[in-house]
Amino acid sequence: MIVEQIWTANNYRNFNYLIACPETGEALAIDPLDHEKCLAAAKTRGWTVTQVLNTHEHGDHIGGNHFVIAATGAKLLAHAAAKDSIPGIDRGLKAGDAIRVGRTVELQVLDTPGHTMSHVCLLAHANRPGLFCGDTLFNAGAGNCHNGGHPKELYRTFAGQLYALSDDTVIYPGHDYIENNLRFTLDREPDNAHAAAMLKTAAAEPPERRTPTTIGVERKINTFFRLDNPSVIRRLREVFPNLPEKPMPEEVFLLLRRMRNDW
Repeated sequence: MIVEQIWTANNYRNFNYLIACPETGEALAIDPLDHEKCLAAAKTRGWTVTQVLNTHEHGDHIGGNHFVIAATGAKLLAHAAAKDSIPGIDRGLKAGDAIRVGRTVELQVLDTPGHTMSHVCLLAHANRPGLFCGDTLFNAGAGNCHNGGHPKELYRTFAGQLYALSDDTVIYPGHDYIENNLRFTLDREPDNAHAAAMLKTAAAEPPERRTPTTIGVERKINTFFRLDNPSVIRRLREVFPNLPEKPMPEEVFLLLRRMRNDW
């Protein structure tokens, strides 16, 4: 499996992705908003885009569909429940479905509600697993739930699926928000040395050459993975004094998501 991460350099700080089979040159385009860059990258690498996949229905993820499909004849894949919000879906996806690209690439569909209620992530089964997570999980952060989502569903997605992923799973998010997310982690957990060190690294690294994190790294730097950390809980109780000394993980997650909305 070959992964091409495409930095759009737009105001939304989107990442687009091409996943290619090295044997056949067939490629899957994920959320190809910047259709010109995606098509140019495929042409440069000698790849043929045969499928387009949308992780969810927001305009900054589906806005390039028409152009890529018109240029390539690719089939459009998205959550089965998104048929009324994403025009022209050829294949509706559900949890556990397999997406094959060429002869060597297989991706497993995860149904991951929260950011929206018709959001999918893709888990790549390769020598080193990878998660293409749209706006569900970001480097050092979690998606918001402002436009069609629900924070309790987002927590269930994290608790029921993301926390169980292996530490070596590489994270490929839909946006580059890592610096601000790390600042939030440090606001909530000022003694997090891993987050402080990574913030220095991220600030010196151009987004177009951003080094992906892994689930193992996220467990150290992402406050939404650190719900039982004493510093996180202590800081939360300063703002929410009625919070128990040993709160339930869901309560911590929801309060962190609520704070992040206005941070």
